[in-house]
Amino acid sequence: MSTLPSAGRPRDQRTHRAILDAAEMLVSELGYSATSISAIAARAGVGKDAIYRRWSGKPELIYEALFTTVDTAPVPDTGTLSGDVTVLTGALIAEFSTPAAAAALPGLLADYAADPQLRTRVRTAFLAPAKARMIEIFDRARGRGELGDEVEVELVLDTLAGAVFFHIGLLGEPVTATLADRLARIVSAGIGAR
Repeated sequence: MSTLPSAGRPRDQRTHRAILDAAEMLVSELGYSATSISAIAARAGVGKDAIYRRWSGKPELIYEALFTTVDTAPVPDTGTLSGDVTVLTGALIAEFSTPAAAAALPGLLADYAADPQLRTRVRTAFLAPAKARMIEIFDRARGRGELGDEVEVELVLDTLAGAVFFHIGLLGEPVTATLADRLARIVSAGIGAR
């Protein structure tokens, strides 16, 4: 969730999920620009205030709806760094290749570039916790002797996400069955995984 818990009654997770699902469906159907908070609220069967209690606005809501599946999924644990990176990369590919993601990226990027406060909120609420969780993959690899201490894990995670984002999100290249494995091999070789 993008906001800190507040005093009072806990938020209903069914309402939260309904809002996220409505946002994803509307972006797929209408595109990012034509999707509004009012339309999302109507589709989810909630008032706009229920949305604004959770998110600062449309960009933050759409980001959470479309680009946090990997952030909240179980951390891969295949027994090898290469296997874990392949699973992680496959999940990123799946996230970026949805019709809603393709429809949202141009508008979301424009909003993100134009709003420093949005960038800070997304980094704090979503990206930092996601990276903190994924560091476990590399800590386990170090424990198994597959990786040296000099590897900058956060930069590696940025590299993986950036490669997927650029290849699929910006270039619109087709997703192939071997893409996750190929990208994982490139990254693993680049960081000197043993």
